[in-house]
Amino acid sequence: MNASLPDVPEVRVVGLPLLTSGFDLVERLDLAMHLKVHGPLEPMAGEPLARLAEQIALRGRGGAGFPFDRKLRAVADAAIRRGVRPVVVVNGSEDEPACRKDTVLINRAPHLILDGALLAAEALGARTLVIGVTRDSTEASMRTALAERGLGDRRGSALRARVQRNPVRMVTGESSALVRSADGGPPLPPGRKARTSEYGVGGAPTLLSNAETFAQLAVAARIGADRYCRTGLREEPGTVLLTLAGAVTRPMVVEVPTGVPLRYVLQLAGAPALPQGVLTGGYHGKWLDGVTANEAVISRAGLEACGGALGAGAVLPIGEGTCPLGESLRVAHWLASESAGQCGPCYLGLPAAARGLADVLQGGGPTALEALREVTRTVKRRGACKHPDGSAAFLESTIAAFTDDLAAHVLGDGCGRPVAGVLPLQAEAPPAQAPSGRRLAVDWTLCQGHGLCADIVPELIQLGPDGFPSVAEAAVPRYSEARASRAVRRCPALALRIEEDPTPVTRPALPTALPPGRGRRALGSGRQ
Repeated sequence: MNASLPDVPEVRVVGLPLLTSGFDLVERLDLAMHLKVHGPLEPMAGEPLARLAEQIALRGRGGAGFPFDRKLRAVADAAIRRGVRPVVVVNGSEDEPACRKDTVLINRAPHLILDGALLAAEALGARTLVIGVTRDSTEASMRTALAERGLGDRRGSALRARVQRNPVRMVTGESSALVRSADGGPPLPPGRKARTSEYGVGGAPTLLSNAETFAQLAVAARIGADRYCRTGLREEPGTVLLTLAGAVTRPMVVEVPTGVPLRYVLQLAGAPALPQGVLTGGYHGKWLDGVTANEAVISRAGLEACGGALGAGAVLPIGEGTCPLGESLRVAHWLASESAGQCGPCYLGLPAAARGLADVLQGGGPTALEALREVTRTVKRRGACKHPDGSAAFLESTIAAFTDDLAAHVLGDGCGRPVAGVLPLQAEAPPAQAPSGRRLAVDWTLCQGHGLCADIVPELIQLGPDGFPSVAEAAVPRYSEARASRAVRRCPALALRIEEDPTPVTRPALPTALPPGRGRRALGSGRQ
């Protein structure tokens, strides 16, 4: 079982360091050491800063990869058109269990991030800076950095800067969730589509980008576009930060120029010589089989060309001794548990997709496989945020990358390998997803198969082919408590009740081995 990654794992560099300059000298670059290592930074006007970002082809490093110059210009145009001051937001909410690159930067080089954010704020005329974080270590480091610069959230200041602490949740790092929390609301996507560049924090145009993106901007502003572009590929210059975890002997964050072969980075971390597969881009990313991974190069375009993704910068190999579909099932359960519970594609679709993959592994045959494919198709492009889309892409990639193992499970008796649990996952349940300590129970002596319960709480109760609930009882997560109570009240046969769960309220362990028994059943068919 792969242990959880520390906030600040080992840091390595391939070639000359840019973002990690000075890491060999001290554990954390305070303001004095930061200036000794990187030197002073002169302010830039808005259009020269946008041209610089365009010349170095700077894209967001949080996963979406949107061109930074276009985002900067969009915010500036909206601010001028509406006659309001824009806001700058640094997204340091790195909540995937397999990602630590931004956490490392905030803990060890916070002033490089602040340099880029303050550069953008000065260019835009912004008077508010918000830094979103989710960990104790990143909050402490960033608060210290602001104090070292004499910045704070004081009224009357030329720039009001503050740290916004949110819980460790996959969805809290989504841009609209971070904006919502900065305005005093819950750290969840609001459920409506809105461009942050038009209406963000306080309704003002907001420049929101990932922590590494601002650090890259600060480096380029110091050394200039020409020197910056001498590193890495011509079309994607510079370096990237990657988190190496999974089946490696040395989990690490590594700074590497674009264009370096992926196999070299894997060897650096002690991955298997020929991994069974490599998950690229994190848990919203895509799998590469071992042969393809051996030929891939580190860049956004290079990984996409071979079916992978740069995404959030996580690279996770797995060895031959584990079932890749079982490893993916563990991640699918985790992704489902990270739902905000606000929209159907998340709180219904993702648990259904996880159950679908489990059905495939338990011998559901081609019917179960087709049902899984149908679920992943239906959740895409329908959510309040990108969590359903990224999760569906991960599952589709799993099915496409491990065809031999898939055939063994669908057409035979399985691959015969255990699930080693090499992909890191968080042990704690998010508050909304944690068990409530209550169970929704069906009284079979009263149930008449009306099916209203399945309409009200489909995430807990599904109907079997006979029209009756397929479960006798189900643990109720906190976000489903209100709907579960409504289902009890509306049951015409009074066949439902909510009971206190006598077992301790803990998060159920994610599967580390495939369940015994291979009753050929399809998705949602028959009683469990």
